[in-house]
Amino acid sequence: SPSTPRNPATVHVCQPPAAPGHFLPHLESTPSTMSAAIHAPIKWAQRKDSLYLTIAVSDLADTDIKLTENKLEFTGVSKESGEDKKYEANIEFFAEVDPADANSKYTVRPREVHFHIMKKDVEAEYWPRLLKDKATEKALPISADWSRYMDEDEEEEAKAAGAGGGGFDMSQFGGGAGGMNFADMMAGAGGAGGMPDMSALMGGAGGAGGMPDMSALMGGAGMPDMSALGGEGEGDSDDDE
Repeated sequence: SPSTPRNPATVHVCQPPAAPGHFLPHLESTPSTMSAAIHAPIKWAQRKDSLYLTIAVSDLADTDIKLTENKLEFTGVSKESGEDKKYEANIEFFAEVDPADANSKYTVRPREVHFHIMKKDVEAEYWPRLLKDKATEKALPISADWSRYMDEDEEEEAKAAGAGGGGFDMSQFGGGAGGMNFADMMAGAGGAGGMPDMSALMGGAGGAGGMPDMSALMGGAGMPDMSALGGEGEGDSDDDE
């Protein structure tokens, strides 16, 4: 009878016979230890003059952040649960932003990265979305930050009420001067000698010289009254700030 034709797509691998007392190695591909990067989840809100972005990734190390007038690029490795996971984001904004503005900044927290980014055109209407391309935004893990959301009418009403209403809560940056400033990063200067501003790394908290306010660490009680130890009279204590 005619022989059965061999399937041309089938490849047979022949191995040499094993020596006595030895097993042939099991041939299989070894999976790569480098996993593909995960797109970082982004929450965002806006005001007429600025954006507030949050990347919710814990225990980040080796972060690399770049901001231009059109794009934000982010990479970082999460050390959560002892497993390294690489996250990245490369987004093109709906309109231009102003990385040179002193209020364009970011801060890396234990569980999140916060960005406050000034818009280039502060008189333009609210953006209809974060990204330039609508389809790209729908495909990525980008969502509204409802905890910071405010529409244009609500912002105007808050401003009319006075007392600085309508702006973002900047407490995550340690106050108005906290956070890493993009303008300083682009200029290659953070503090003296090109070192970064350490007060920003400490969450913006601190007194003179970037050192933390010790009274805050002691629960606001200030320094202990030494007069009880040395028998000093009245008028030697300073007022707590």
